[in-house]
Amino acid sequence: MEIVCTLLTVFLIALFVRIVLSWFTPEPGGAVASVEGFLRTFTDPVLEPVRRVMPRVGMLDLSPIVVVLVVGIIQDAIC
Repeated sequence: MEIVCTLLTVFLIALFVRIVLSWFTPEPGGAVASVEGFLRTFTDPVLEPVRRVMPRVGMLDLSPIVVVLVVGIIQDAIC
């Protein structure tokens, strides 16, 4: 169970880093763009189903907030 808790924590950190990086425009081909690409690959499988269900609010994508809340609830239940 400890491995699952660690993976959930790593996922949350990756999601927070992705959120912060989304505020900036990385230089194509740069290190930040590579990190952002990896984070998209890592977090999109969880975010995309939520995005399909939740509409955007103006320009805001609220799906990361929902995912953070759900992962937090899961962590509270099992960790």
